[in-house]
Amino acid sequence: MAVVVGVDFGTLSVRASVVDSVKGVLASAVAKYPLHRTAADPEFATQSHADHMRGLAGATREVLKKAGVRGESVVAIALDTTGSSVVPVDKNMEPLDDYYLWCDHRAKGEAAEITEAAHREGLEAIQWCGGIYSSEWGFSKLLHWLRHNPGKWGAFASAFEHCDMVAATLCGVRDPKKVKRSVCAMGHKWLWNRQLGGLPPEKFLVSVDPLLAEVREKLDGEYATSDQIAGTLSAEWAEKLGLTAGIPIPVGAFDAHWDAIGAGCSTDDMVNVVGTSTCIIGITPSVQLVPGVCGVVQGSVHPGRTGIEAGLSAVGDIFSAIATRAGTTVEALGRGLAGYRAGQTGLLRMTWDNGDRTVLVNPNLRGVTLGWSLQSSAADELFAAIEGTAFHTRVILDRMSENGVTIRRVINAGGIPQKNDVLNQVYANVLKRPVLVPAGNVVGLGSAVFAFLAAGVFKNVEEAQGAICPSHKVFEPADSEAEVYDEMYGLWRKLYFGFGTLGGGPFGDVLPELIRVAAGKTHSSQKKA
Repeated sequence: MAVVVGVDFGTLSVRASVVDSVKGVLASAVAKYPLHRTAADPEFATQSHADHMRGLAGATREVLKKAGVRGESVVAIALDTTGSSVVPVDKNMEPLDDYYLWCDHRAKGEAAEITEAAHREGLEAIQWCGGIYSSEWGFSKLLHWLRHNPGKWGAFASAFEHCDMVAATLCGVRDPKKVKRSVCAMGHKWLWNRQLGGLPPEKFLVSVDPLLAEVREKLDGEYATSDQIAGTLSAEWAEKLGLTAGIPIPVGAFDAHWDAIGAGCSTDDMVNVVGTSTCIIGITPSVQLVPGVCGVVQGSVHPGRTGIEAGLSAVGDIFSAIATRAGTTVEALGRGLAGYRAGQTGLLRMTWDNGDRTVLVNPNLRGVTLGWSLQSSAADELFAAIEGTAFHTRVILDRMSENGVTIRRVINAGGIPQKNDVLNQVYANVLKRPVLVPAGNVVGLGSAVFAFLAAGVFKNVEEAQGAICPSHKVFEPADSEAEVYDEMYGLWRKLYFGFGTLGGGPFGDVLPELIRVAAGKTHSSQKKA
């Protein structure tokens, strides 16, 4: 029997879990931290490294107390984080600014420039991320930061994903060159590919913007999968966390990827990690490149296989926004939804409130609801939004299947499926296949799996999953509902590609133009003020 701490950094809080190799999760504790947004720019979303680390220390000390476990009993700690959440640092690993959080979309222009240059220069790595580079990813955010912070160029030494920064901080690493970088983070968000020689060539980066000169060298270092050790816990942070100095810390990864491991994902499974947004994470035995799918990386989810990632830019955030506009909560608004039937609202909801992550990879979109009547309610819109996220998921899984990806099982994980049977049943009906949901909480279990591997408690991922991961509850599709959703899906796809493809139809410019007009009005009113 051994005990580890598994840590999961989310968008609004960090959760630390004490996990026993035999009994599973003993206790969890959560610490919140602020998300910085501004009414002047809806694309802005940042967080402080100091806030993250304070939250980690508080949650870890609290969970040890709740579990009744002494810190010296813990044999390893592992951490996953959101991504791409990017922080620039100086030569001593001190942050030069706050993180550009994953949901910060200010770098839309930079992402478009990188995509254009990649196709112009024939950069093969662009095909490994679906053919389009995203404003949510590393190089676009770093370029945006460089363009808007000329006064900090002299101090800029490197940039890190949150998962690598937090591990380096805990290990006391003060030299950017000595930080081990996550294959998961750098492969999915920074165009890194071992087979293609690592990061994109210097010549390509400079062709995007001369500001990226020497950035490749500054991002250089050891790139590793999560079965490797990032370092050991420093005395300083052992004191702050209430743990023992010297325990191993594995190379980190993104929350959704490790959540998939914690949910029991194995080869040919696809996991919908449904929370504020959705990450769709799969493990495939071989490389299958999929247009519009935002990442195929060897060793990113399971160290020995190929990981694939897609997703929706907002899900839980959309549900919360609907409830907020109605002056209530998602829980209260959703209480009557169990009696709703497929299509009864007469609404089709395009869940683009925060843009499209996959398969259009288009941040210049906004939510659309068609079919309103004078009797339509907020509860109707919430149900239509659940249907919309299910249709969007089906678009993504269909695209994968059309490009040779085998999907054996679909698992709904993340915070929402555990408390929303209506969503799980709608997904089963829309996808026309069983949907599995972990029977217990799996947040932090993926981190625990890799902590146990770091400590040598289990031989491999599968052995650790068998010991600590819960069984699944199964939601079977209802044939009558699935038939209705087949009809609705055809209509939904027409809207999806008709409104979502710029230049691809008569409506492709409508939403981008609305965004442009609104941005102009906002800037105009700010100048007058």
